[in-house]
Amino acid sequence: MQLTPSPSSETNLRGRLGRAAALLLTAAGMPAAAHAAPGDPTLRVEASGLFYTEQQRTTISEPIARITRLFSNGQTLSAQFALDIMTGASPTGANPAGVVQTSTSASGHTTTTQADALPTSKFSDNRGALDLEWSAAWGRFSPTISGHFSREKDYRSLGFDGALSTDLNQKLTTVTVGGGQNRDVVFPLHGIVAGLSGSDARIADQADKRVNTALVGISQVLTRRWLIGVNVSRTWENGYLTEPYKVVSLLNANGIQTGTLREKRPDTRRRTSVQVNSAYHLTREVLSLSYRRYEDDWGVRSNTVDARYRIPYDNESWLEPHLRVYQQTAADFFQQGFRDNAPRPTYASADLRLGRLRTITLGATYGFRVGDLPGEWYVRAEYMGQFGEAHPADAIGVQRTYNQAPVMHVGSVVVGWTFER
Repeated sequence: MQLTPSPSSETNLRGRLGRAAALLLTAAGMPAAAHAAPGDPTLRVEASGLFYTEQQRTTISEPIARITRLFSNGQTLSAQFALDIMTGASPTGANPAGVVQTSTSASGHTTTTQADALPTSKFSDNRGALDLEWSAAWGRFSPTISGHFSREKDYRSLGFDGALSTDLNQKLTTVTVGGGQNRDVVFPLHGIVAGLSGSDARIADQADKRVNTALVGISQVLTRRWLIGVNVSRTWENGYLTEPYKVVSLLNANGIQTGTLREKRPDTRRRTSVQVNSAYHLTREVLSLSYRRYEDDWGVRSNTVDARYRIPYDNESWLEPHLRVYQQTAADFFQQGFRDNAPRPTYASADLRLGRLRTITLGATYGFRVGDLPGEWYVRAEYMGQFGEAHPADAIGVQRTYNQAPVMHVGSVVVGWTFER
């Protein structure tokens, strides 16, 4: 269900490649590939549960289980299964109507919206995902190959990617190259509808989407305490990139809604990101910092700063506070409604995720052991505030008096457990 803030296929690919490259530096001096030497653990089991909720919007519960087999020759083989249970409501993209509205979603859910509120559509969906990964350590080289499959009510994704890392400069420098491809299929409940056409007639049952990603990264040990890394990724998306359930409002001169049209986005997207990571080991603590610059040919530009500070208390527990700040510009074709008598644009979307955004995330993770019980536990709790453009300068008529992007309050809790033997 593409109404939820679930990571896109491109994000999943880049995330897996990033882990393979070992460029997301969480601990200074940690080797890129783990393997089992005689007497070392040969099996790792990880389990976690996520609960995510947006104020009066989406709620997601996600259990995840991962099992990894570690071999003495440097190879690892892992499998992960995740299940997303998604319910709630998502903004349709329409403007506040000035009157109480009742709407029915494609799945038959009925929603009543107050006069000055953004219209939303209720939904529920389940998403299952399976990931398989193999890695090895062959001298100076560490290859990684992985595959991904996920399925939900109206979306299917199949992806493969791989990366190759090599150590240079007496293992002080690591260079990684990688690439991947996702082949996705979108099959909305009402079928594919021509965007901005004014007609809800079905023109196809499904549409394809292709995502190709390439990554180059380098990490460098500067001192015995300081490790830095830089990675650059490029993503090419082609196919059906429109959100099938989003609409754009038609407004008269006074800003009163006279109708809605299905949104329409370009069928190609080129994304580029550069991320710089740094991990510094203090006397006992580890400070991790990262900065990411992103841009694409839709006109979206973003900057992300992320900071984590890991504090070990003893051999049994640790605390890691987390701060993240994000800023984004709007896509070129983002507009929250347009005049009903004006020529229709080639592309238009009122999806708030493509508008101007600022978010701040505050949270912490606490890791601990429980008596003689096996394994390590951790609990992560985070709050995110999302701030959009509440009163855009190009709002029409009465729409200037409505809040077009209410502050979003988001909370999440993750409970996890890791066991090795």
